[in-house]
This record gives sequence, structure tokens and C-alpha cells, in this order.
Amino acid sequence: QRQLVESGGGLVQPGGSLRLSCVASGFTFSWYTMAWYRQGPGKERELVATIRIPGGSTNYADSVKGRFTISRDNTKSTVYLQMNNLKPEDTAVYYCSAPAYNLWGQGTQVTVSS
Repeated sequence: QRQLVESGGGLVQPGGSLRLSCVASGFTFSWYTMAWYRQGPGKERELVATIRIPGGSTNYADSVKGRFTISRDNTKSTVYLQMNNLKPEDTAVYYCSAPAYNLWGQGTQVTVSS
């Protein structure tokens, strides 16, 4: 059974950092593009970052460029989202996704507040 499990969310002050992790199971992780999405309060879900296969090229939403970094460790079937210089507008539930399967994790809450 294919599954994605996120972790690493929490409460952080503006300017702080968090690293989200997403562990995949039930499919050959190294073969597939992975992505992070987020959905803020009262907002639609938006694409935050993508890391593609082959090659590992990355893409980011304009709102997070220069602050967030997506990476993957195929040996651990894990995709990461390093988030630096967090802002209150980054507050959202963050979801990991395997687009090829339309597969989503359960989400992890990130709250940026003083």
C-alpha cells in the first residue's frame, strides 16, 4: 500500500527555521518526482516546491524562493523541505505528494508566530 508520512511541523517564531520530512513506502521512491504543497487558513492548496526525476531538478513558488530548499534521499525514501527565514504568511498545513500516483500525506501543521 502506497503511503506518505510527513513530520517536522510545529510552532516557530518569524525568522526561524524548520525542516519537514516525508517518508514514502509502497512504491519505488527513486523513480518518481516528489512535491510539497501547502494550504493556509482560508486559502487554496498551493504548490511550494518540486524535485524531479531524473536529474533532481527543483522548482519553487515565487513566495518561497531563496528561503526554502527541497531535497531527497533515495536511500531513505525520504523527501525534505528545509524552510528558513519563516514568515507569518508561511503558516499552513504542509503536504507531501507523489503526483504520479495522486498520492498525499496526512499533512503537518506549520505555524509562524511571535
